[in-house]
Amino acid sequence: MSIVKTICAALERIAPIRLAEKWDNVGLLLEAPLTRPQANRILLTIDLTPAVVTEALDTPTAFIVSYHPTIFHPLKSLTLSNPLQASILRCATAGISVYSPHTSLDSFVGGINDWLCLGLNDQAVPKSEHISYIGEDKEGLGGLGRIITFPHPVSMNELQRRVKAHLKLEHIQVGYTAARDLSTVRSVAVCAGSGGSVLLGVDADVYFTGEMAHHEVLAALGTGHNVLLCGHTNTERGFLPVLAEHLKRQLTNELPNFEIHVSKEDHHPLAIV
Repeated sequence: MSIVKTICAALERIAPIRLAEKWDNVGLLLEAPLTRPQANRILLTIDLTPAVVTEALDTPTAFIVSYHPTIFHPLKSLTLSNPLQASILRCATAGISVYSPHTSLDSFVGGINDWLCLGLNDQAVPKSEHISYIGEDKEGLGGLGRIITFPHPVSMNELQRRVKAHLKLEHIQVGYTAARDLSTVRSVAVCAGSGGSVLLGVDADVYFTGEMAHHEVLAALGTGHNVLLCGHTNTERGFLPVLAEHLKRQLTNELPNFEIHVSKEDHHPLAIV
């Protein structure tokens, strides 16, 4: 089996593609037509930015796992004038393949949303009976969102402290509704990334996601739900070291000489100034 197929098979075992949403574009998105000489590195990133591609080219990277799909809408051309297309072309020319797990990584048990729940539970492993799925339970293997119910109520202040600590953030955005007591939070609905369409209508004291549109926030507050927002990729990036450990375990025997690294150039695109 080729290196590309071996890595793809390992990723499939971790987060099966069938768990991804129907609208998503996941799996092997770029299979390089040549093998990069002496390349023995897998690079994990949230986005395939020009800086990440340069990092890959400056290191012996053979394969990039980009959480967000590098190709989402149909492409009518591939030119160097478009930054994303240029990144794809640079990878293909260098012999670097690109894979996106996206919503399959959100959905599977032990994935991004469960990792977010760990932080809400103050790093202790939440019992399975305290976690339920939002949306379709896919073969008992996961769902797009989570609801965590605390065995003992916590305050919004404590919840905010836990989120900042888990995501290593100094600042987050919150919206408070007058319909709920801020000292007794019993449940949180969780969706990594942009979760407005997933969370609205869910019965929980707090909606926790990366970002929501303005009117989604107003709708959440108006229907009696507190809102906790951290920035889209801030709810995803911290999971990459966990994914790296999953991949190491899967590839230890098949690709023993391969190294797995989390990108140093992948950052949230916005800063608070």
